[in-house]
Amino acid sequence: MALIRLGFGRQHLYLLRRRSFLLSKLIAVVFAVLLFCEFLIYYLVIFRCDWPEVKTPAHNSGQETLKAMFLADTHLLGEIRGHWLDKLRREWQMERAFQTALWLLQPEVVFILGDIFDEGKWSSPQAWADDVERFQKIFRHPRHVLLKVVAGNHDIGFHYQMSTYKIKRFEKVFNPERLFSWKGINFVMVNSVALEGDGCNLCSEAEAEIIEISHKLNCSREEHHSSRCTDEQPLPASAPVLLQHFPLYRRSDANCSGDDAAPLEERDIPFKERYDALSREASQKLLWWLRPRLVLSGHTHSACEVLHGAGTMEISVPSFSWRNRNNPSFIMGMLTPTEYALAKCYLPYENTVLATYCVAVGFLAVLMLAHFKLLASPLLFGWNLLRKLKTM
Repeated sequence: MALIRLGFGRQHLYLLRRRSFLLSKLIAVVFAVLLFCEFLIYYLVIFRCDWPEVKTPAHNSGQETLKAMFLADTHLLGEIRGHWLDKLRREWQMERAFQTALWLLQPEVVFILGDIFDEGKWSSPQAWADDVERFQKIFRHPRHVLLKVVAGNHDIGFHYQMSTYKIKRFEKVFNPERLFSWKGINFVMVNSVALEGDGCNLCSEAEAEIIEISHKLNCSREEHHSSRCTDEQPLPASAPVLLQHFPLYRRSDANCSGDDAAPLEERDIPFKERYDALSREASQKLLWWLRPRLVLSGHTHSACEVLHGAGTMEISVPSFSWRNRNNPSFIMGMLTPTEYALAKCYLPYENTVLATYCVAVGFLAVLMLAHFKLLASPLLFGWNLLRKLKTM
């Protein structure tokens, strides 16, 4: 009897060890997959991104170089249209991508080109405060890194939804500075939603601001200041970089190309003025008043390069959210007062992450079937069934 009990105890202990070994293997696989898909993949992908080189090296021209990141359309989900699981997933992705990019690339300034929030145009004061708190957590940054933001139609509404209250609410959180200069480089940040051109009070104020900025830029370009130029500190004599949410007028995305351009079936759809892009008139005014050397915009969620007028390049920056794209990206820019160079940094593909999870689930299933010695049973059953059919 004692021997039987001893044998039973050993068998029970053996089963416990097998189960604990299986459990440890399952935990190890799950942990490894989660670590890779939710953390390491961002480092592996962004590590491959390099800052571009300007044609004339800064140390040869005596000019300083500025490292700038440009991203757009984060669309943080709100309380109305955002399911909690979707919000959790998308915000985690953007947080990991942004924090990893800050750590690996060390930019000096980050520009976000509008549509920070998805429901800012109609959110209540409490919902707005909650959204702002989440934004500040996701896009937290060291003090030496500047974060500059322009307003988009989802932040303050389209022209017919826009109001002084919404604009002031936005500017209370994000510095309303329209003209920003650093290292001899001028940046003009425009509220493109207000460039409707219908003479509304907010539109007139926006145009007046741009005209004032144009005056300051013209004074900085003149070697001998005219009587119209004041004695205040002049701006650097550098053509500005124009930053806004709406792209300048173009007929469509038909001439856009690349992995993150609009889908082929959407590229030939005509753009609506004042909805998909600025009007012809507003675009011509901006190019004439500001004479920018480079324009960066968002809104379309897809990439595009457009040459305007006398050779002014516009870059449409794709959405930074996986909810809008399978392959989000952002722009890395090296700028001097006279030159610039841009490069694109792609983020992890959503399909890659989903495929990794599917493979992991399949591997776990095989592991469990093998442990319980059920893996060969379906094969053996099929073989026996085939033999019976042959003998009939």
